[in-house]
Amino acid sequence: MKDTRKLVMMGLFVAMALVLHIVEKNIPIPFMPPRAKLGISNIITLTVLMSLGFKDALYVLVVRIILGSIFGGAISGIIYSISGGILSLLMMELTRKLGRENVSVIGISVIGAVFHNVGQLLAAAFVINNMNIFIYFPVLFLVSVGTGIFVGLTTRYLLSYLNVNNGL
Repeated sequence: MKDTRKLVMMGLFVAMALVLHIVEKNIPIPFMPPRAKLGISNIITLTVLMSLGFKDALYVLVVRIILGSIFGGAISGIIYSISGGILSLLMMELTRKLGRENVSVIGISVIGAVFHNVGQLLAAAFVINNMNIFIYFPVLFLVSVGTGIFVGLTTRYLLSYLNVNNGL
């Protein structure tokens, strides 16, 4: 029974992340640089990372990216999403493990947002075979700090309402 409950929870997390991803894609944000997003679906990824762990968060992330690319009609962009998402998740997990006592969920979120952009820029540099794309990094860095704080605050608020100690 416990396996069925976890499977249902994972399905719900994927569905929530996918809905947030699709909603965000359709919300114009005038003050954001081109192609930059708030990353609100990362609220779910970070919630799963903090409550269930890395493997479950990786599952939610990858399934959300694949389905989001299919439903969003941007299959070609999957390389950017996967590279940014996986690097982001790896760095959030590393920060969570190493900074257990000193780094809050907000700090972990900011690290994730920054490295998501690094991963996407690395993928773009590989695709176009030109590292000059990193000229865009300072702008993305500033945006990612703000969006990381927003996602971290929202996740902290969400986690306070979940029963994290009992596996949700």
